[in-house]
Amino acid sequence: MMKVIRNDKRPIWQQLLDQAINNITSGIWAPGELLIPSRELAHMVGVSRSTIQIVYEELLSRGYTVTSRRGGTRVSKWRQVTESTKEIITDGPIPPSLPLLNSAVDQLHDWFRGKEQREVDIDFSPHEPYLDEQFQKNWRQSLLHVSSAMDLSNWAYGNPYGFTPLREQIQRYLSLERGIHIQTNQILLTSGAQHSIDLIAQSLLADGDTVSVEDPGFPAAWMAMKYRRMNVVPVPIDEYGLVVEHIHPQSKLIFATPSHQCAAGVVMSEPRRQQLLHKAAQEQFWIIEDDYDSEFRYRGEPLPTLFSQASNHTLYLMSFSKMIAPGIRISAIVGSVEAIAQLAKVQELTYRHLPIMDQLTLTHFIKNGHFMRHMRRVRNVYRRRHEAMTKAIMASGLGERFKLSGVETGLHMLLEAEESYDEETVTKLALQEGIRIYPLGPYCLASKRKGWVLGFAKVDEASIEQGIHRFAELIL
Repeated sequence: MMKVIRNDKRPIWQQLLDQAINNITSGIWAPGELLIPSRELAHMVGVSRSTIQIVYEELLSRGYTVTSRRGGTRVSKWRQVTESTKEIITDGPIPPSLPLLNSAVDQLHDWFRGKEQREVDIDFSPHEPYLDEQFQKNWRQSLLHVSSAMDLSNWAYGNPYGFTPLREQIQRYLSLERGIHIQTNQILLTSGAQHSIDLIAQSLLADGDTVSVEDPGFPAAWMAMKYRRMNVVPVPIDEYGLVVEHIHPQSKLIFATPSHQCAAGVVMSEPRRQQLLHKAAQEQFWIIEDDYDSEFRYRGEPLPTLFSQASNHTLYLMSFSKMIAPGIRISAIVGSVEAIAQLAKVQELTYRHLPIMDQLTLTHFIKNGHFMRHMRRVRNVYRRRHEAMTKAIMASGLGERFKLSGVETGLHMLLEAEESYDEETVTKLALQEGIRIYPLGPYCLASKRKGWVLGFAKVDEASIEQGIHRFAELIL
């Protein structure tokens, strides 16, 4: 019998509904059983008829009962169906085997953090920038400001190109700092370099297209392309950057890091740049120019971009993950109006748009000068740490035993060994001593080059000196 529990905080109709559902699912009310008329049941329970009518309407709408004009309301065969389903289905569908995905993610983990996950005293990570309390304070200010001042219209579906005021700030920055003069409809916002690369693969390439990548180079780029079923081929790197003559003749796209090569750290020479641009125009392929840390140059001004010389063939990538903080997850693709429009269509179909709060906060952060002040502050930090790193490597004797490159720009440098050198064993020995170094191997597709990619952005000067000397003691 259904009853009202007076000290129950649930509404009376909800109490009675839950009891009715329990009666049906437990078999107390059998399938086909006629329910007591609402007026009669209301009198028996001691509630209004309208309360019972609400309960009956809910039972009907959820499929627990069926009704007819002459037959009244009866319990449905819901219980019989669910019992037979339980007998047939014990587990859910098994996800398909995706060996390409699994191997790519494993490779990504090895490249990003190494095979062994353990705490270390000193981590020469080449992947993460310097962060401080001043950044956090300024970001919090921007976040609180936009949270209190934002308009209701901001919560609607957004522009797949990205928040227009943010693209305007990026447009201004690129014009003043990188010599890239464009319109806002040539900028598309994404959630990071890997998102950008994946979007380009979906929008501008077809299954099986040949893509040429630097080797050694940026693993996340070729892994994303391979997963999108591209034919990825390596192009060697020498002291002048990408060896243009080795680009595959059927390439539809070239991925390059000309301002500071992702692994070797070299700067692509001007003749190579012109050779690449000429080849792109002649053979009609795309160039992805990843300009991820060109802002941090220790000899003169940042170099001109490929995009500023060949905007119709080049897709320029910039990322606030490296410039400010990985947690921001906002990047931009800059390209021709036509190319960006194509990317925006795919963005609208698959991702729709980026989260609005992150875009609003970054807009305020840039507009109010926090971004440029942050850049000036971290440049000074990086300059000191860059100097500490180069001095420590030379003073320790590592500079005589190994070849040091990539010291002009960026947040990492390469300490290169002979091809026969056992970099993995040394990497493990260093880890046992509390020092994480990053072997060149995971950056390579076909290349047999050996060495270590050493970042200094997150390591203070004293720790740099200590870590490099401890590393040297292991191998010299």
